[in-house]
Amino acid sequence: MVAPFLPDAEKLAAVRDALPALSAGIYLNTGSAGPLPAETAAAMAELTDYELRLGRSHQDYFDAFLERLAEARGAVAAVIGADVDSVAIGHSASQAMNLAVWSVDLRPGDRIVTTSGEHAGGLGPIVMAGRRFGAEVVAAEIGDGGNDERTLAALDVAIVPGTRLVALSHVLWTTGARLPIRAQAVGGIPVSVADLGVDYYALSGQKWLLGPEGTGALWISPEVFERSLPSVASWFTFERITSSADALLWPDARRFDDTNYYKPAVVGLARSCGWLSMYVGLPWIHERGQAMAARAASRLAAIPGVELLTPRDRMATLVTFRIAGWKAQTALDELASRTFAVARTIPGLDAIRLSVGFFTTEAEIERVASTIELIAAHTPTSLPRRARLTILGEADG
Repeated sequence: MVAPFLPDAEKLAAVRDALPALSAGIYLNTGSAGPLPAETAAAMAELTDYELRLGRSHQDYFDAFLERLAEARGAVAAVIGADVDSVAIGHSASQAMNLAVWSVDLRPGDRIVTTSGEHAGGLGPIVMAGRRFGAEVVAAEIGDGGNDERTLAALDVAIVPGTRLVALSHVLWTTGARLPIRAQAVGGIPVSVADLGVDYYALSGQKWLLGPEGTGALWISPEVFERSLPSVASWFTFERITSSADALLWPDARRFDDTNYYKPAVVGLARSCGWLSMYVGLPWIHERGQAMAARAASRLAAIPGVELLTPRDRMATLVTFRIAGWKAQTALDELASRTFAVARTIPGLDAIRLSVGFFTTEAEIERVASTIELIAAHTPTSLPRRARLTILGEADG
């Protein structure tokens, strides 16, 4: 069992036992979806079984779910260092971005600033809001995000009088660079939203929080409540609690809550966040995850023919690189077939991205790096073919 004060070797072994997907290969794609803890899957299965046997429409079940929703808020709040009343639970980080963007009172002529490295989940809401309200959308050119002076200078040029909204990622999804700005990174690096100086912070549940897909959350600064618009999607929750129109003026994040949740997923998100906070320990997670990522980056940077795109002085837990003479997908296919590594490519950069987790071992990093070293020493045509096992059988009859 995972416990906060186990010796490191025992703790890592217990953590890996609690994440069964790690036995299927070298898990290096948490930046897309993390491995699900066994106890999270068990909690979700229990509720799914309840819905199957007893149904989903009883009033008592709905009332009990409101308590589970509050637990999910509290679990997310604990991870990001926030007050529970400032957290709204939704279905994804993209939805949270939509809620934040559409709550800003944009008008024709206003400016929205983002960066050239922004994720589609952030770009979509601001582009649509710009078109809807006649606001100008400007992307500051920051390159790979690894040069702080260039990043800040580009933002200084872009943020001019009339700028109403600045929307950007804390960590770039492409190169993994951590931007030098008080500005999605939760679970991978320490985040204290109260210290960031932002109005909103969107996060996904299925990535570094190891929750189920279809979950996310939005943190809203207490100072923004008075000037933000209520979430229209919350009408059902408001009706359940009070029939007064004054409910729309609640001074907390419940006005941003959604409805029609998949209830097992909300329970799963709460369980994963609680497991990370109370059993694994966030300081251990952040320290070990970043140390393993730095180890991987150093190892890859030393391989001839490998170009490391992640800035090593501004990295979190993503490591992005290219191999000279290789298309990213071709190289990844070779890597996966030789090591059973689960990673992804960044098509726009023709690069491979590894998401290194707190659960990644030194042996896994070395196995992947050694294979990349082999690939980098060859071309796609000169790479020795993998040894194949011949299985002899006996024909029937």
